[in-house]
This record gives sequence, C-alpha cells and structure tokens, in this order.
Amino acid sequence: MKKQIFSIALASIVIWGCNSATKQSSLTDSTAVSDGIDTLAVDKVPGNDTHNAQNSLDWAGTYKGVTPCADCEGIETEVTLTSDMTFVIKTKYKGKGEKVFEETGSFKWDDKGSNITLEGLKDRPTQFFVGENTLTQLDMNGNKVTGDLAEKYILKK
Repeated sequence: MKKQIFSIALASIVIWGCNSATKQSSLTDSTAVSDGIDTLAVDKVPGNDTHNAQNSLDWAGTYKGVTPCADCEGIETEVTLTSDMTFVIKTKYKGKGEKVFEETGSFKWDDKGSNITLEGLKDRPTQFFVGENTLTQLDMNGNKVTGDLAEKYILKK
C-alpha cells in the first residue's frame, strides 16, 4: 500500500513538474513576457522603428520620368539628389520646343525621414516621397496624387 501511494505521489510530482516547465516555456516563447513587460507589444509601438527612407535607402542618384502637363504632351523630369543634400532638377516640356530648364539648390528631409522638399523652387510642386529606387512627386499640399494619373508622378532611378 505504501508503495502504491509513493508511486502515485512520485508520478504526480513528475507530471506536474513536466507540465509546469512546458507552460513556462510555452509562455515565454509565445508571448515574449519578461518581468511583466510584453516585449512584442513594445516592439509594435509606433515610433519605435527608426528605419526610414533617409537612413535605410540608397536614395542618392538620378530619377527620371514624364509627369503630366496641362498644356503639353508631358514634362520630361529628371531629379538628381546628392548625399551632400543638394539637387539638380531638369525639365523639358514635350511638344513645346527643345529647351531644358535646369534648377539647382538644396533639399531637406521631413521629420519622418520619408519626404524631401526641394528648397528655392517657385510655382511648382517641391515635395517628393522617397521610395525604393523611386521618387514620387507630391501635390502642392504635400499629398500623394491619386487617381488614373497617379503612376505618372513616379520618377524611377
């Protein structure tokens, strides 16, 4: 009788011990709880990720495309960004002659590190969204252009 009670007690301790270790391991692996802090939730908090276009992409280079034009066939646009925060923008109005307009200056990044503003330009959009090998011209208010012509505002490297 004592052997049976001892065997049952020992089996219970072994089962309970294995079950407890499994729960602890499962809890640590599945929820990443450590010292009462859910580290997965902390990782998902907006603003914790410091990666952005400015510090993560190879944004320096020349971007080209043909943007829409109200009174011509399109505007051949070429923007060159350099790592010293300067730019050269060349535009040619298709169907309006061969003259290429060239402007130079400096640019600055927004606080999020995703948009740039070409400084010193007048009467034209000056803001661009920087993407992977793309530069998307934004409207006069700094918003992405939507609709059927949206793809026409993307310059490619």
